Amino acid sequence: IGALRWHFLLQSLEDLQKNLCQLGSCLLVIQGDYESVLRDRVQEWNITQVTLDAEMEPFYKEMEANIRCLGEELGFEVLSLVGHSLYDTKRILDLNGGAPPLTYKRFLHILSLLGDPEVPVRNLTAEDFQRCRAPEPGLAGCYRVPLPTELKIPPESLSPWRGGETAGLQRLQQHLTDQGWVASFTKPRTIPNSLLPSTTGLSPYFSVGCLSVRTFFYRLSNIYAQAKHHSLPPVSLQGQLLWREFFYTVATATPNFTKMAGNPICLQIGWYEDDERLHKWKTAQTGFPWIDAIMTQLRQEGWIHHLARHAVACFLTRGDLWISWEEGMKVFEELLLDADYSINAGNWMWLSASAFFHQYTRIFCPVRFGKRTDPEGQYIRKYLPVLKNFPSKYIYEPWTAPEEEQKRAGCIIGQDYPFPMVNHKEASDHNLQLMKQVREEQYR
Repeated sequence: IGALRWHFLLQSLEDLQKNLCQLGSCLLVIQGDYESVLRDRVQEWNITQVTLDAEMEPFYKEMEANIRCLGEELGFEVLSLVGHSLYDTKRILDLNGGAPPLTYKRFLHILSLLGDPEVPVRNLTAEDFQRCRAPEPGLAGCYRVPLPTELKIPPESLSPWRGGETAGLQRLQQHLTDQGWVASFTKPRTIPNSLLPSTTGLSPYFSVGCLSVRTFFYRLSNIYAQAKHHSLPPVSLQGQLLWREFFYTVATATPNFTKMAGNPICLQIGWYEDDERLHKWKTAQTGFPWIDAIMTQLRQEGWIHHLARHAVACFLTRGDLWISWEEGMKVFEELLLDADYSINAGNWMWLSASAFFHQYTRIFCPVRFGKRTDPEGQYIRKYLPVLKNFPSKYIYEPWTAPEEEQKRAGCIIGQDYPFPMVNHKEASDHNLQLMKQVREEQYR
């Protein structure tokens, strides 16, 4: 993971430590291989119970199984609770008859049978901690939250997102204050290149576990109950939580979910391998200002709007470069604060038209799409200051500006900013034919 994600995680742990201290408890952060750490501490501290989230990802499923084996060997109880998702994905899959393909429509039908998710567990109080055994004096100092420099992470973090429950609750409250906005929210109408997030921006806090997704679900339910009219899934705010749940459920039941090979729901496509083109996309050197501005925001802040994610993902895969979605997924995993095993892979398969989404003829134009919502190019001017002096008529296609205009803007295309790395019309038309061919062959 990248430096911004590390900072967000460490800030979240610091915030947790501070909040626990206010309740008379503390957080002990122990580094090392989990099996050897548990083996040592269970015996040294006479631990009788280990609690963890009910896990869905392969690595953590294996970890939970290993911890249960350790519990039988060393005599401690393992308490596994569903906390990261709204529902127990195993129950959803059981109602679906095991692990056959699950459509979103079928998924919503199953949720209607289950009813609303469980109410969030209440917050712990100082009285809860008074009943617990206090840690030995000095332990908190020995097992404090490490500093970034101790983990060899660059000390500076430019991201406007600060980790922790405190910041997450402030952001949640700020958005829920405008009940009219909440009730009328529809995902497609949000603006991908607004200078401030036009969505809630809560996803990093759910991803790390700073906020309870059930708390958000029920706060939304209360607002909907008081509104005369409100938007509905899949485009409402609650609908976004259900999409998250859908990807978790499918990922739980799908082998090799983060890979193309051996993934039963994924189209097998002969993507190009081109390290130079991949590097240009990753480092914001494609020559298309809107794409490069998005990738710059991603690297600087660790977050981009979901429609901006759609645009750069389509550009890398089926739209322009025909490079595997797995490569894009790895870049997002490194740089996105809300990178998540299930949602990251699911969305990349969707946007490359490898699974879930089949309207593959709809290709995002790297010029027109951004221009529709930000014709003056303010977003580009912020994240690509090299282009900030171009007139609005050229800001999305600076290579079309006359040489005198480029000189006045202080930016010569091909020298100070690259030419477009592909002809979008030719590349997208070619890739569309490739996609049609792949689908026809595999359907046969």
